[in-house]
Amino acid sequence: MDRKKELKQQYQEIEVIAGIYQIKNNTNGKVLVESTRNLKTINGVKFTLNNNTHFNKQLQAEWNEFGKDAFTIEVLEALKKDESDPYFNEKESLKNLEQKWLDQLQPFGERGYN
Repeated sequence: MDRKKELKQQYQEIEVIAGIYQIKNNTNGKVLVESTRNLKTINGVKFTLNNNTHFNKQLQAEWNEFGKDAFTIEVLEALKKDESDPYFNEKESLKNLEQKWLDQLQPFGERGYN
């Protein structure tokens, strides 16, 4: 029982890092840019793709067609939290960071899945 409490405590102490990631199709160069409040959830994204339940149907179709080895998933940027700002809004900052990467990579139409 003590071991269970210890593991639970360790889990609760893990820092949650928000950020932007991309899923890139290395066969055709298409990219999906997404934000997440917890970068550790990327494993869940892989799970949904492997189980044919991802929300982006075009990405899912190409994942099924080309296979998981044709894709790379990488973190583009972690959100830097401004602890000194009492008005820091993580959700808004994450949205702005995602927009920065959307503007930079332009993953629309033939170039991506957004």
